[in-house]
Amino acid sequence: MNTKEKVRVQEAERQVLRRARRVVVKIGSRVLVQRTGNPDLRRIRLLVREVAKLRRAGKEVIVVSSGAIAAGVEALGLNKRPTNLPELQMAAAVGQVRLMTLYDRFFGAERCRIGQVLLTHSDLQHRARHLNARNTMMVLLRRGIIPIINENDVVAVDEIKFGDNDILASLVTVLIDGDVLLLLSTTDGLRAPLASGRTRRVPYLESVTPEALALASGKGSEFSLGGMASKLQSAQTAVDVGAAVVIADGRKPQVIGQVMAGEDVGTMIGNPRKNSRGLFRGRKRWLAFFHKMSGSIVVDAGAQGALEKNGNSLLPIGIREVEGTFAKGALVNVRSQDGRVIARGLSQYSSDEIRRIMGRRTAEIEGILGSRDCDEVIHRDNMVVIHRNQGEPA
Repeated sequence: MNTKEKVRVQEAERQVLRRARRVVVKIGSRVLVQRTGNPDLRRIRLLVREVAKLRRAGKEVIVVSSGAIAAGVEALGLNKRPTNLPELQMAAAVGQVRLMTLYDRFFGAERCRIGQVLLTHSDLQHRARHLNARNTMMVLLRRGIIPIINENDVVAVDEIKFGDNDILASLVTVLIDGDVLLLLSTTDGLRAPLASGRTRRVPYLESVTPEALALASGKGSEFSLGGMASKLQSAQTAVDVGAAVVIADGRKPQVIGQVMAGEDVGTMIGNPRKNSRGLFRGRKRWLAFFHKMSGSIVVDAGAQGALEKNGNSLLPIGIREVEGTFAKGALVNVRSQDGRVIARGLSQYSSDEIRRIMGRRTAEIEGILGSRDCDEVIHRDNMVVIHRNQGEPA
């Protein structure tokens, strides 16, 4: 594809943004705070105006906002962000109130109503709470209310944390069938090196490849956890279900309006015209995206073909390796031998049991384990197969 053809493809994809109905806007900590760590009231007000403008144009808008801990650090008069969990949660408790007070004031001035939604990973992993979170957000949107979403840092521990709000924003996009995920940071998108030693903005990626990830660097700052690699990996989750993602500089005036008008701003990721929203539905979508994996099963080429091409169940004979320790019923990744995730599913055997029966025929299971509760290690009804261009990098 020559340069002119690439430009035409990019322009065509950007036009999808103009027609988007439901938009998730993630605002990073470094966008919301000054270099001192204090909330940047002027920038928050300007971003609120842009979001309100989208809402008045008939869009459904969800805001995923970082900044609670940074706001708490400022309110408590601390010199720097705490490092231990109890003090971080203290700062989050104080800062969440301060941050929402600012949003309520600024959105109120724009005659927009807001509602706060605090989530942990376990809220989305538990099926009933997952559906309740979705239903709550959908009702808010139907009533014209803008949900302001953040991780519930006050109660979150490592086992139930998203890790950073890029991940949270992508999962919210999947949860509510968002059309666009806009990740606002302090960079104008993914940068690629030039021979001169400078860099250029990458305007468009159809998907997140290992080559694109290799360009990402940096881990955020004192007041933020996410870096470009986190944004790219989170973006692919939203792209997998047919959403478009744009990474753009949240400090740039009118950036939200420019992105949604289809202008060449930031880095757009995804090809919504190709992707099907029917790829993952209902329980399969819940399995694919909303669980933390307990381990991995590595399969040979034969098993890989049976899963990807035929949608078969996973039998022990095709398993070559087991990674991690997990119990019966755990959700695990199924990886190809080159490290790519090709499926996810609920294991009907523990990791120890799989290690004993891997590479063996189904008829041999009872003789090895003493019983044969299931023929399949993962039944196809409890597994979602991930298309080749959607697999995670090793």
